[in-house]
Amino acid sequence: MSTLGRPEGEYRSAQHEGTAMSTMPLTSPLIEMRDIHKAFHGVRAVEGVSLSVHPGEVVALLGHNGAGKSTLMKLLAGAFSIDSGEIKVAGEPVRLESPADSQRLGIETIYQTLALADNLDAVANLFLGRELRTRWGTLDDYAMEKAAREVFHRLNPNFKNIRVPVRSLSGGQRQVVAISRALYFNARALIMDEPCAALGPEETRMVHELVRTLKASGVGIFLITHDMPDVFGLSDRLSVMKNGKTVGTYRTADVTEDEVLGMIIGGRPLQRLAPL
Repeated sequence: MSTLGRPEGEYRSAQHEGTAMSTMPLTSPLIEMRDIHKAFHGVRAVEGVSLSVHPGEVVALLGHNGAGKSTLMKLLAGAFSIDSGEIKVAGEPVRLESPADSQRLGIETIYQTLALADNLDAVANLFLGRELRTRWGTLDDYAMEKAAREVFHRLNPNFKNIRVPVRSLSGGQRQVVAISRALYFNARALIMDEPCAALGPEETRMVHELVRTLKASGVGIFLITHDMPDVFGLSDRLSVMKNGKTVGTYRTADVTEDEVLGMIIGGRPLQRLAPL
């Protein structure tokens, strides 16, 4: 098993751990969304959007509230079905009609709310709905705690209080639990929705380190965020949306913060640089 719970060699590692890649990845896309359309009661929420992520790559998705970025990611997560377009996973066309479909393909989502059961401890949350059982059909508490301690330790060796209700954990520790749940169940691609929202500087640093660990293990990450330090500190590419359409997709190293803010506000691609 790899250090994050997957078989060794299953995914290619990022070229440089913890740093954005200066060139486009040489691997084929892990996830590819082509010409995606989605409307609700005649209102076009996503219109002709194409987006991809490679193994070990972070792609930031930006835009004002209502830009369509969360809807696009919910289509990938299986919460909604696409009206038209194509989604490929590892080069193969797929139909995602439920969250279970996405999870079976290794696509996991960490929502801003983290979707944790506050009254349960970290171990119970890790296996919630997918508990390990003994040969007699009873809950295998020993096996679950052992596995939980291993995956928590690999993400954050200082995380020890795994048997207290998660409501008493810090924001950074709660992120560890949510990310560990995705990784333990063999996430190939991860959708992260505002992972550093409402976190302090130290907890934000912890989450950034977690994301870099995921990159190094070859997980492809879609990062929904409004936070420019997240964008420029973590992402390899960024894509800006407005009114359900893509404004432009660029290598993060090729653009400035002011240019990104200009695209978000004005809804126009850059003049000096062609979109990818």
